[in-house]
Amino acid sequence: MPATQRPLLALALRLAAALVLSTLYLLVKLAAHSGVSLPEMMFWRQAVSLPLLLGWLAMRGSLSSLATKRLAGHGWRALLGTVGMLANFGASILLPLAVASILGFTAPLFAVIITALVLRKQVGRSRWLAVLLGFAGVLAIARPGAMPVSPLGAVAGIGSGLMVALVSLQIRELGRTEAPAATVFYFALFGSLFLAPALPFVMTHHSGSQWLMLLALGILGTLGQLLLTGALRYGSVASVVVMDYTALIWTTLLGWHFFDQLPPVSTWAGAPLIVAAGLLITWHEHRQMKARREGD
Repeated sequence: MPATQRPLLALALRLAAALVLSTLYLLVKLAAHSGVSLPEMMFWRQAVSLPLLLGWLAMRGSLSSLATKRLAGHGWRALLGTVGMLANFGASILLPLAVASILGFTAPLFAVIITALVLRKQVGRSRWLAVLLGFAGVLAIARPGAMPVSPLGAVAGIGSGLMVALVSLQIRELGRTEAPAATVFYFALFGSLFLAPALPFVMTHHSGSQWLMLLALGILGTLGQLLLTGALRYGSVASVVVMDYTALIWTTLLGWHFFDQLPPVSTWAGAPLIVAAGLLITWHEHRQMKARREGD
């Protein structure tokens, strides 16, 4: 039975998710600065999630929700998700946190492109204009040739947006038959298996504070996933997605406090364009869904 719509609770959960995930990216940057390798961070982010998710499902009496006949689909979702995590974490390490966050907001732009070029669905002029607006914002931030930000970091940030768009399509497809908890669990399971072979080559001795950061990565990542799921349980995507953009506030403040790092001036020219483009695409999708419901 669908959950009762509680829009204020949904907004609060999505707001909390933005803060939790922003803190996660801060920990990624802190761990990298302390000498922890990126593959190891990614492994522990996934591995720590497994017992947490199993415990949460056991307490709810919902272990049966992990039953699936689509392991291959979960495997492909985990493969793309792992590549996306590599891009996301890499951008957080190489760029000011706020810049990495903003470039991740390009996901709706890539979703439009994938819808048109891969899925061969019709995309209206307003959404193409939003895509052009958003990528104008990306150019304002990256400023090719002027190098105000790390070129590799910019590629990672934009790649993160692309991977989020691809993974979102996969999750939507899996969601037709799979419980959300199963999608999150098998992502962590397969992701851990993909990354485990790299550990003997990248793992080093860690201090107590480094182990705490790695543990926190898994806890915050799991909490962020649960908050995102909860927000969509009580509200629609169109109604809660605006809270995602509060991550720009959190990442700016966290980057300033911990690294004395503020985004380049060019960021403040490009960020409003990317945010406006994402909101325009979301609003257009909301109107289309509303029209389809009223036509049924």
